[in-house]
Amino acid sequence: MRAFLILHGWDNFRPPGHWQHELASALRRRGERVVYPQLPDAADPDVEAWRAAAAAALDEAAADGARVTVIAHSLGAALWLGARPDDSEAGAVVDRVLLVSPPSPGFLRGNPEVAAFAELPVSRPAAQTRIVASDADPCCPEGAWTLFAEPLGIPLTTIPGGGHLTIAAGYGEWPSVLDWCLDPTAAIVPR
Repeated sequence: MRAFLILHGWDNFRPPGHWQHELASALRRRGERVVYPQLPDAADPDVEAWRAAAAAALDEAAADGARVTVIAHSLGAALWLGARPDDSEAGAVVDRVLLVSPPSPGFLRGNPEVAAFAELPVSRPAAQTRIVASDADPCCPEGAWTLFAEPLGIPLTTIPGGGHLTIAAGYGEWPSVLDWCLDPTAAIVPR
């Protein structure tokens, strides 16, 4: 049995049209177990509240021994890299992690609402992990390769000119992410 845990980012209230919302809907239509929580106070998030909510969501996804695939965007990716919700007892059931557009510590420090996330000690998740990021992300101007992929030894898929990979950048439905969820050998490509 498998399940999918989807974690959104800062100021994201899971709007229809966002690729994560569309992904959750597409997976559910295929009969997959999907946990896509609204993390607390998305406009002014608290690290510990988000960590607790993500850990509870992971426990829910892992119920009945399901193997979990995590898909985290933006601040959700920063949370996964730093606060390690998979350090909970359920963490052993995480098979794969997809971190999309993790923001840089410099960007986080420059925004008081999320500055505390910049202080999290970033480390490589235990599960098989991939980063997908744009080469033109305003939330990570230093580049995901330089800050995360290379130092942590995580494979990176670069999306040319994709911005922060949001609705505004044209990332509503994203078929290749759905393909990757269903088949870990599938390539993730630009929309």
